[in-house]
Amino acid sequence: MSMRSVLVKQFGGIENLIIGTAPKPIPKNNEILVQVKSFALNRADILQRMGRYPPPPGDSEILGLEMSGVVVEADKQDKRFKIGDKVFGLVGGGAYGEFCTIASNQAFPMPSHLTFESASAIPEAWLTAFQALHPLANFKSGNSVLIHAAASGVGTALIQLCKVDGATKIIGTVGSDEKAKFIEKLGATHSVNYKTNENFLDTVNEITSKKGVNNIFDYVGAKYWNQNLKSLSMDGVMIIQGFLSGSHIKDTAADITPILGKRLTIKGSTLRNRDNDYKADLVNQFSKRYLSFFESGELKPVVDKVFNVSEIKEAHEYLEANKNMGKVVVKGFNE
Repeated sequence: MSMRSVLVKQFGGIENLIIGTAPKPIPKNNEILVQVKSFALNRADILQRMGRYPPPPGDSEILGLEMSGVVVEADKQDKRFKIGDKVFGLVGGGAYGEFCTIASNQAFPMPSHLTFESASAIPEAWLTAFQALHPLANFKSGNSVLIHAAASGVGTALIQLCKVDGATKIIGTVGSDEKAKFIEKLGATHSVNYKTNENFLDTVNEITSKKGVNNIFDYVGAKYWNQNLKSLSMDGVMIIQGFLSGSHIKDTAADITPILGKRLTIKGSTLRNRDNDYKADLVNQFSKRYLSFFESGELKPVVDKVFNVSEIKEAHEYLEANKNMGKVVVKGFNE
């Protein structure tokens, strides 16, 4: 059987995104089949569309890492979900299809107050943020943090998690005054517009009395390398989650002295290529720790804009232009 799906005609620009048909996925043991009601976009989708980020072996080649929908097939031996349940979750690929399979231990039951659109904005962004914060950064209540690309999906999740977990200072870098006001409403204590102030180090020094921040979460990469190292406190931890400015440090004055002098820890973080057991454990830990906060409304997925699936090119263009404050979401084929 076939299904409707967003497909990539050939690697490259948004013009290669088309609506076509693909084989309907067949769930394996301990998997459920979900009729996708909504999916959210990630920069990994753009990289995959361009041929620079292939899916892990065995995962669907269809784009899409997070979705929400309704269970249409369930494993009779697995009692986590039944047909008709509303779920959302993280997948290795396939969320842009009309149907998608997901391991039942990587799916979340959808809180009743959430819409499909808001639920689809949670899995990848919030699990990526959670993984970076706990356990990678070894975050503790009372820590100060610097979050780059703070108005992104992961950035808005990090701000909220840091706030509920007791961060004393939450500094975010953004690309406009509008985004600065936006992240401060979310819980950031300070913001830096890098378009008008490229030297965020001065701001960090002023806010922390030159002690530096305990944690940095960086999506920018090479351009911020020197400032990042100087912005960290003694025994500080930096989590690198992307390199929007490039992966090669061209500055010949790049200085690694602070790594030794301040006993810094620098870690790289990805989620898509983690094994299923790791992802299942991450989902379980996140659920126990934070799912009740979504139910109470203390944590909120931030949806910037919702597109119809027929507007998938416009959705990719919008994300690539960095216009979003929060997640870009697309309605499924049956919506």
